[in-house]
Order: sequence, then C-alpha cells, then structure tokens
Amino acid sequence: MKAMIIQAPRKPLVLSDRPTPKPSKGEVLVRVVATAVNRADLLQVQGLYPAPEGSPADIPGLEFSGVIAGLGEGVTSWSEGDHVTGLVGGGSYAEFLTVHARALSGAPKSVSLVEAAALPEALLTAYDAIVVQGHCRSGDALLVHAAASGIGTAAVQIGRAIGAHVIATSRSEAKLARVLALGADVGLTTTDAKFADAVKKATEGRGADVILDLVGGAYVAEDIRAAANKARIMLIGLTAGRAAEVELGEILRKRLTIQGSVLRSRPIEEKIALAEVFTRHLLPLVERGSLAPVIERTFTLEEAAKAHELVASNQTFGKVLLTVGEPGT
Repeated sequence: MKAMIIQAPRKPLVLSDRPTPKPSKGEVLVRVVATAVNRADLLQVQGLYPAPEGSPADIPGLEFSGVIAGLGEGVTSWSEGDHVTGLVGGGSYAEFLTVHARALSGAPKSVSLVEAAALPEALLTAYDAIVVQGHCRSGDALLVHAAASGIGTAAVQIGRAIGAHVIATSRSEAKLARVLALGADVGLTTTDAKFADAVKKATEGRGADVILDLVGGAYVAEDIRAAANKARIMLIGLTAGRAAEVELGEILRKRLTIQGSVLRSRPIEEKIALAEVFTRHLLPLVERGSLAPVIERTFTLEEAAKAHELVASNQTFGKVLLTVGEPGT
C-alpha cells in the first residue's frame, strides 16, 4: 500500500510503499477514502508528539473515513463494503489501516464519505469536553476559544444544538463572522488575549459556565476571570504556550474546575466508548443536519506537505482533508 512516511523529525513527508496490514482477532481492515490534518500530525512530524504504543510510529493521521475491506477473526458486527469512520492513534495517512471493530462508527449518509473524514476528531473532542466532562446543558453560557478551528466549529454547533448560549472567540473578525453564521450568539476578538470583561458583559455579569480552551498560555488566567461560579474550564490545547500565571484565590472563591483532556492516548476501552458516543449522540445530529462538517480545503495524500503548511499558517476555517482512495473502488 501507499503511505506518507515520516523520514526523520522536521523532514518532509515522503510517499512510500508499505505492506498492507492484516486485521487481528476483533479487528477490521479499512480501505481509507479520506483523512484529516490535525495539529498533532504537525507536531509528530516535528518529533514533538510520538504516536502511542500500538500505532504506526512513522505514519501520521488520527481520523479517517473509509470502506471495510476485510474482517478479522470473530468480527460479526460489520461486513465488507460497509462505510465507516473513526479515530486511530496514527496511521491514517495510508491506503489501508486496521482498527478494533468496536471502535468504528458507521459513516453518516447525509454527507459524502470524503466529508465524513472531517467529523470524528472534531465532534468527539468537542462533545466529550463540553458535554461528557464539562456537563454543559441547555441555558449554560459556553465560551469557545479558537472557534474557527476544526474543534471550534464543531463546539459552536454542538453548543447551539444543546441550547447553550455560545460565546466564540477568534483573532480574526472575518472568521468570527463565519462562526456567528454557524450559530454562535456572541463573537469576541482576542488579538490581545483579553476577553474576560466582554464575556461578563455578554452574560450579564455572571460569566461562562463552561469554557473550552484550545489555546492555553495567557488565556487560562483570563478564563478564570471570565468564569462563573462553579464553572468548568476544559483545557484541550496549548497553542499559546504550556505555562500560565494564574490567580489561585479566584479558583477557590469561584469553586472552579480546571480539567485537561486528550483523546489520542486513551486506552482502547475508552475509544470504544467514544465510538458509542458518536453513534448514539452525534450521528443522529449529523443526519438531521444539526451538525455538519466544516471544511477549508481538500488535498490529495501526495499533497500532505502542502496541507500541513496551510494548517500551520492559521488561515483555515474548519478542517483540512486529504483524499486517499475512491469511495467506490
């Protein structure tokens, strides 16, 4: 099979031939139709984010859409030819991959199989952080940072779908206009990393009940200022830095919860649970049109380096995809 390979840290990806993997007991072989570029892929290419144990060490890619091409021993829940989507620890920049059968979800019929590759990582990361761990409910004020990103656009749509009051931030006025069109109630620019006063104004002084922070760094101190009493701050990204100086007294006074979360390194049992969440809670919303993939641009697998450059530029709105194979071949 063809795959984009990491030669060495900070070296360009190269298209290479690799043996097609074989599904073990309980696994399926998936012919990949499309995958998406995530910032974790860029970090892995730089040598800063190695793949978890059991995943290909030199083939990036955390999500996919595709067609089942083979069944391992004991698999009865899927058939060859089924259209599926899901998350992996790595390896989706390739024509084939193997994945545990229970960690798969059926691909939604309301979008193309290529477009479906934009859904798993963004929707599951956002839903898990906002709803499962952050306990966001109808009527809550939800603050979403980097709202024009893949996860951000998913979070805005999820917030709207559950009836939250969505406050979105971005460094770009043009991107904020598009975020508001997705369903955000309030848009705030954060070129100076200051937003707490505006959040309090937008919530009549109460503050945000749930904060989804993909940025880290100086944003965390502002999150604490912007938070309502007993708010949940979900930290899932560190693009602005790994360190922050915060006011600990305000955390105590407001009784805040600050929680970190990642998906990639979770054990298989938790990834199976995530697939069930996707199937039960998110897939119906996609089928009804309440949630939709937001895609900036699609490249071919061979153009992965160009796709990485685009993501690194921070000029995207939503996801960047790589097409790998044809849905019907």
